Amino acid sequence: MRLLHVVSTLNPAAGGIVSALQALNRALEEAGHGVHTVCLDGPDDPWLAGRGASVTALGAGRSSWQYHAGLKSFLLERAASTDAWIVHGLWQYLGFVTRSAAKLAGTPYFVFPHGMLDPWFNRTYPGKHLKKWLYWPWGEYRVLRDAAAVLFTCEEERLRARESFPQLYKVRERVAGLGLCAENRNAQSLAERFRNTRPELQGRRILLFLGRLHPKKGLDLLIRAFGEICSQAPEWRLVIGGSVSGTDVGPNDLAILRDLADRLCPPHSLIFCGLLEGEDKWGALCAADAFVLPSHQENFGMAVVEALSCSVPVLISDKVNLWREIEQDGAGLVEPDTIEGTCRLLERWIGLDEPARLRMRDRARASFENRFDARRAADAFVAAVMDGTNTHDGNASDRGGVPAGT
Repeated sequence: MRLLHVVSTLNPAAGGIVSALQALNRALEEAGHGVHTVCLDGPDDPWLAGRGASVTALGAGRSSWQYHAGLKSFLLERAASTDAWIVHGLWQYLGFVTRSAAKLAGTPYFVFPHGMLDPWFNRTYPGKHLKKWLYWPWGEYRVLRDAAAVLFTCEEERLRARESFPQLYKVRERVAGLGLCAENRNAQSLAERFRNTRPELQGRRILLFLGRLHPKKGLDLLIRAFGEICSQAPEWRLVIGGSVSGTDVGPNDLAILRDLADRLCPPHSLIFCGLLEGEDKWGALCAADAFVLPSHQENFGMAVVEALSCSVPVLISDKVNLWREIEQDGAGLVEPDTIEGTCRLLERWIGLDEPARLRMRDRARASFENRFDARRAADAFVAAVMDGTNTHDGNASDRGGVPAGT
């Protein structure tokens, strides 16, 4: 297939969408599909170096809506040479203009919400939800309704998306998945290098958190729970890797977390490592006994998949949308996103004997290979797009409602 991705940015600092798209495109290209990406980055932005002809950077859009006068004409020029367009994300001009261009060109388009329909955002940010409601009937509702399909990363995301705007929600649903490209890494060498640069970890067992230090991640729950179990597990250390970023994160959030750790955890039992990237990140994962993420909302959790790829069991809340798959595969433990649930996560893990932990490590890697390897994700993605393309009638606005779950 010849596929065109439409995304606001390819800057890695934007988070999970970018890394997921890169892994997907790599797997698609290896499978022989033609892939191109159009973004609203500047042509000279450093993160686009080496991308070559596979990326077109149109330059920055206007305002937070990302309006760009040249995007529609670019799509129409590409219509004859592409089989489908895929819009990544919601609440921006990208979806609005792609729908408009698709109606003129007769090209099927798909939307990947990437968790942006999760009702958690409505409850947590009611002011923003009101603005979205004002835009929804004439904007995003029509973008999703007229798409050949709306693609979800997992079953839980598909189910939760129905709750955000239930009075006006009509889409063709498909679970397409995402994944990670498997790499050959020297796990022992990476783990040793990570430990050697942090003497406080020598001879200790590691619980690892990786991600933005955002309130939705439940880090306050994790620190409180770790403080409660420290006395019964003095050999364990909690490593927190990540930075404070995002418009909805306060500048004092890291200081608040550090103060909480100082008050509740024994000295040197909790280590803030800052942002971990490259070999340092993979070294932390290879050194970890378990990965912990008690999030209040997590659409897919690329860090969860990264942990699984390193044979690291994951201890997650039931608000991480992959929880059903993790529980089914026995690749980790799942509890509610409460202080009681987070305490149980850690207590259950620490209470396992070593053979049980080793079995779970094997199941973690098997879960990655069976579900989240990018090659499998690419196959599922192509199947969903081909299915949607085959049912596309060239006049999406006349299709009417499609029962949820089809």
